[in-house]
Amino acid sequence: MSVIFCNDRGWLLDSCSLINQGYERCFCVNKGYFRCKFNKRFYEISKPYIEDKIKADVLNTETQDKIDMKTRKKRKRKHRDLNQGEIDAEAYHEKVRLLVLEGSEPLIKAGHGCGFLTKVLRINLTKPTPVHECQLSSLCDMAKQLLSAENCDAAPVQSVQGHADLDSHLDLFSHLTENADDFARVVTLMGEKYFLPPRSRFLLSDITCLEPLVKSGEKFDLIVIDPPWENKSVKRSNRYSFLPPTRLKQLPVPVVSAAGCVVVTWVTNRPRHLRFVREELFPHWGVKLLAEWLWVKVTRTGEFVFPLDSPHKKPYEVLLLGRINANSDDTFRCAEAIHQA
Repeated sequence: MSVIFCNDRGWLLDSCSLINQGYERCFCVNKGYFRCKFNKRFYEISKPYIEDKIKADVLNTETQDKIDMKTRKKRKRKHRDLNQGEIDAEAYHEKVRLLVLEGSEPLIKAGHGCGFLTKVLRINLTKPTPVHECQLSSLCDMAKQLLSAENCDAAPVQSVQGHADLDSHLDLFSHLTENADDFARVVTLMGEKYFLPPRSRFLLSDITCLEPLVKSGEKFDLIVIDPPWENKSVKRSNRYSFLPPTRLKQLPVPVVSAAGCVVVTWVTNRPRHLRFVREELFPHWGVKLLAEWLWVKVTRTGEFVFPLDSPHKKPYEVLLLGRINANSDDTFRCAEAIHQA
């Protein structure tokens, strides 16, 4: 993400600006070289997902006075005691609440000062941009059904050529696929067009089937992990499969880590998941915890995307940062166990 402003409390970030840097020079077989930018409207949050009830009540006082309170039907809710997980979540929120407020205020103020954030949102009356339905999710579902080739004589890394006929032979489910050029490429893979950033690689696979990545022998200085954590809303909606914490330990992080590699893990606000990463996952990988960051999400006007004290969702997420301890015997034992598995 591009840094708009920083101080000793944190950074004001913009994801779209950084992504666009990789597409200032693109190449397509039919069009040649051209410049591309992503539509900023896809990255902007115009208003909070849930309005702060206290603020809404203050703003709508005159309207509320006109409502006949006798005609309003209130749904009665049964009172229940908080379970231990909810108690722990509230305790963690109280711990970081002041930090979020005090840290966000000067960053948001700086965003207004430089024009990145606006005090009054300009309403765009133009028609919404039509969105093409991407088939990448279908490819990911297909990848989960296919096992990576264990005994393959082909090179572990395959390069795209940018032409549908030349790339038609690529096996996306068993090899690392790369764009080795210094410019972004428009490629056609399985009938769909995609932009591949310059000097990038990807592996289309289930998170538990990373043999091609391990066999490539490549080591990384930075690993960012955003696991599909288990939670109630995911179970109810059935939008995607979650990964049990015990399966996370099987990820070959020590094998693909260079000495001193920084490991960044996104964690939900459930204290159980935070404790698991701190006390089990990082020690299992031989990772020493260095810092705990909070990503606070705001709209274009600088409002939190959720009310700060919402009992359901918070406007922040947690990142745990650690470093691989190259001198740790546990790291080498863990790596050897993964190789033998």
